[in-house]
Amino acid sequence: MKNYLDFETDIKNLEAELDQLKDPYNQEGLSEVDTNKILELQSEIENRLKDIYSNLDPWQTVQVARHKNRAKSKFYIDNLFENFTLLSGDRYYAEDKSVVAGFGEFENKSVLIIGQEKGEDLDSRIERNFGMMRPEGYRKTIRLMKLANKFNIPVISFIDTPGAYPGVGAEERGQAEAIAKSIQCCMELTVPTISIIIGEGGSGGAIALASSNKVLMLQNAIYSVISPEGCATILWRDPKKTLEASKAMKLSSKDLLDLEIIDEVIAEPVGGAHRDRDLILDNVRRSLRKNLEIFANMSRDEILMQRKNKFLSIGRGKGFASYSGISENLSMKTSILDNIKSRILKNRKYLPVLLVIIILFIFISQL
Repeated sequence: MKNYLDFETDIKNLEAELDQLKDPYNQEGLSEVDTNKILELQSEIENRLKDIYSNLDPWQTVQVARHKNRAKSKFYIDNLFENFTLLSGDRYYAEDKSVVAGFGEFENKSVLIIGQEKGEDLDSRIERNFGMMRPEGYRKTIRLMKLANKFNIPVISFIDTPGAYPGVGAEERGQAEAIAKSIQCCMELTVPTISIIIGEGGSGGAIALASSNKVLMLQNAIYSVISPEGCATILWRDPKKTLEASKAMKLSSKDLLDLEIIDEVIAEPVGGAHRDRDLILDNVRRSLRKNLEIFANMSRDEILMQRKNKFLSIGRGKGFASYSGISENLSMKTSILDNIKSRILKNRKYLPVLLVIIILFIFISQL
């Protein structure tokens, strides 16, 4: 069954008409199939899709990213990798089924694959907790990333989550600490890491696995610190102002590429990734191959520094901070006040003499 978004009414009507034309046993009885009319209608549908999807507003992009038929992580894992071996458990508490992880092969090369999985139907979505990871999920991925690092195996992550699970039990088991430790682990790896945002990239739940050498993003995916509904509720106290919130948050792939938050946008088929799964699979495969080749001749230290420098440079030169010759280690420029404070602390033994001079100066000035 096809699912249509609220701005796809024209497409829904045209495709219903097309299905009727393709069926010779219609309400009027047996009739010949009008192939010319079918071709004309198919062309009209394609043109209409191009027109709609080339002019999506940010809130419509959010709706596409959340589409029920959009391919989930398990689809990419099953079709891009060979000899995948699923690994479970965090060795502390339990297994978290909202994240699929294990070792496999990509074009005959061993890789660790991590995928946040929402599920395809209601039962699987409940089982997968709608892609919202618990602390044990992050601790599982940390365990496996450290293992991959030990054996010099690249890490590939598929990001698709509305955010980390905010339940009481998750908080009691250290959700914030688990996310922080996951980010730290990602930043300390000396193997190539590639993250692909395939649907929703929600808040800390996404960044915990997306602190990678290369962050790729499907054309109609989103990546943000909070959902548009949550942002609208906080800023305007009106959850219906999702369009205004979506615009302000700059959560689309185009905006994030302009801001240099992500490294590459992977093109989707006309009408979204859900309309042609074979094509989006080929596009993701090509992008993965290209980005893995970038690190083929880099040392482990170079891979680590590339990742650190990349994240330290985000925001510089885009109006957030001055960008004047970032050094290799990207040490932050200190202010004049910070320099004075630092020099005073380094020369504390002269502090009493300085105080005496200041007191004498004040005393003499009052004579």
